[in-house]
Amino acid sequence: MPSVVPRVVVVGGGVSGLATAFRLRRASPGLHVTVLEPNAKPGGNVGTDDRDGFRVERGPNGFQDNKPFLLRLCHDAGLGDRLIPASEGSRKNRFVFLDGELQKLPGGLLALLRSPLLSARGKYDLFTEPFRRRPRMLPADESVREFVTRRAGREAADVFADALVTGIHGGDPGLLSVAAAFPRLPVLEATYGSIVKGFIKSGKQKRRDAEARGEPRPGPARMWSFREGLGLLVETLAGHLGDAVQTGVTARRLERTPAGGWLVRGDGADAWPADAVVLTAPAYAQAEMLADLDPALAADAAGIGYNRIAVVAVGYRAGDCPGTFDGFGYIAPQRTRRDLLGVQWCSSIFPDRAPPGTVLWRALCGGVHRGEVVDWPDDRLVRAVHAEVRLAMGVTGEPAFAHVVRWPRAIPQYVVGHPERVRRIEAAAARHPGLFLAGNAYRGVALNDCAEQAELAAREVVSHLGRTRDTGHGTRD
Repeated sequence: MPSVVPRVVVVGGGVSGLATAFRLRRASPGLHVTVLEPNAKPGGNVGTDDRDGFRVERGPNGFQDNKPFLLRLCHDAGLGDRLIPASEGSRKNRFVFLDGELQKLPGGLLALLRSPLLSARGKYDLFTEPFRRRPRMLPADESVREFVTRRAGREAADVFADALVTGIHGGDPGLLSVAAAFPRLPVLEATYGSIVKGFIKSGKQKRRDAEARGEPRPGPARMWSFREGLGLLVETLAGHLGDAVQTGVTARRLERTPAGGWLVRGDGADAWPADAVVLTAPAYAQAEMLADLDPALAADAAGIGYNRIAVVAVGYRAGDCPGTFDGFGYIAPQRTRRDLLGVQWCSSIFPDRAPPGTVLWRALCGGVHRGEVVDWPDDRLVRAVHAEVRLAMGVTGEPAFAHVVRWPRAIPQYVVGHPERVRRIEAAAARHPGLFLAGNAYRGVALNDCAEQAELAAREVVSHLGRTRDTGHGTRD
């Protein structure tokens, strides 16, 4: 007989795990849901540190509304009226640091024509993209650099693709899979024959669809957060789940039970029986849990690499920062191999990030090619960041505040071959009914992607439990 109250164990208490458990509770209030998190606090890479009047995001600085999933999660969690949009300047003004100076990324056709970021040849290659035929034969997977070079030329790949990949993934466009990291791009090419045509035509279709539904036309994507910081989201989700979230607990391995259910083994005698298990922990942690159950599946999960990131927040007196920094910040492309990947102008993006008369900036250091920087002592990291922002932005005084957060394994890297790896992983997981793999290791690293995968995982778990109940299989009490 199946258990009277179905039990689900979610391994991993980051945004993916918390959102999955929250969705499960909403979809089926009778479920017994347990979230196992090895750290002392839930949230994973998401959290907000308040120090000396400065508000520092430990991981993501906000989230985009180009997908509806995280906005929907916020509203469903009762946080809709707490959301705040990023400043208009942060949407319009973004920069790269090249050739010893900050250069604005063009936001439109005329700005691109005037931009010094591309030569006349580079602009020609980019503007002729709509007329470039898609080859009949393409490799099974292309890197981001290969794809952008083929479509828009080498200079566009060196400048724009590098900046995009550095800003989102902290990775190398020559290594990352375009189909995995930016899946919309190859779809637009296949559907419309051109990226530029695809963006134009799909945008028009979105506007027509919105008008047909009686909704206002969608505008440009915006970034959102909370005045209190993104830590509010994980704290609220954990509050909704209450005692279901168990922190300081490490799940070690999975076992099948004779009745067809699952047993999640921890340290010592710790064990949690379950009718379904959802793994949302990082891929390397999932691999360790799966090693005994399915060595091939575990090996594929273990093959997903991560980069290393140090978040270095620095505060300055406003009088020591000449100029107006009304924007998001700047990227130092990976190919420049500088001591930082980029700087976010946090106090220009969201309010209440710094005390009056000061500014807060957040540098990201490390990445796929400069991982050794993460091991530098705090004082060396702060000195390196200070030297970079002094060069790029003309800062005259010393930092009035500094705070360092290290992520030894920060962002999963979707290298070429990742889509096929994910297909193998999903096919292998399907051979173990009641086992579900989620999180940001597979189909998107952004918070929106995590919220989307959480919705999908919750639906699949509820569907599985319904089939299990109907067929009479499951764990025993």
